[in-house]
Amino acid sequence: MVARWLAAVVLAWLALTVVLVGALRFVAPPFTAMMLAQPASFSDIDYRWVSRDEINEAAVRAVIAAEDQRFFDHHGIDFASLQDAIEDYRNGDGLRGASTITQQVAKNVFLWPGRSFLRKALEAYFALLLEVLLPKERILEIYLNIAELGPQIFGVEAAAQRFFGTSAARLTPQQAALLAAVLPNPQRLSVAKPSPYVRGRQAWVLGQMRLLDARGHYRPLEW
Repeated sequence: MVARWLAAVVLAWLALTVVLVGALRFVAPPFTAMMLAQPASFSDIDYRWVSRDEINEAAVRAVIAAEDQRFFDHHGIDFASLQDAIEDYRNGDGLRGASTITQQVAKNVFLWPGRSFLRKALEAYFALLLEVLLPKERILEIYLNIAELGPQIFGVEAAAQRFFGTSAARLTPQQAALLAAVLPNPQRLSVAKPSPYVRGRQAWVLGQMRLLDARGHYRPLEW
């Protein structure tokens, strides 16, 4: 009896998650778990979804360069980057994240803030499900629309309008690189008042954008 009940719960969970993730292929999320976790009122959140043909290619290149240069090579989890992070930690460097863009979509859309084994396991599960059910271009489209780029500012359209008085379709490479430069910690790193550290990251991102093609880790998107 208990085994049947557990099997039913597991099957229901699998079916629910497949439906929720599969729906993202066609439907823009009206909000994300990350937005709901914000300390401010939900009405203060600036979130403006735009379709993929309204996002400049520079913004796509910038986030890939900054966050996940092997995005087109992995299936949701970049085990090579994960191994590199572990080796760096063993060699005395600080512990750094190795989350892919797909994992960040999984975390931001479905999961709660914090670090725990359960949350990381669920993040990996949702990331793999996203890669199975959605094309890479759609995963990127979602990420570019839901990534936090400032306090209560989500997505490149909201950020472009707030910080540069333009649209995501008209972002320059310099502007896109500056937005990508704050992605590690948009609560502390500022686009509006970039520190020398942020300016340094912006320059690094611009350099990496130019190298992506040469390394074979980028291809023009079909959008």
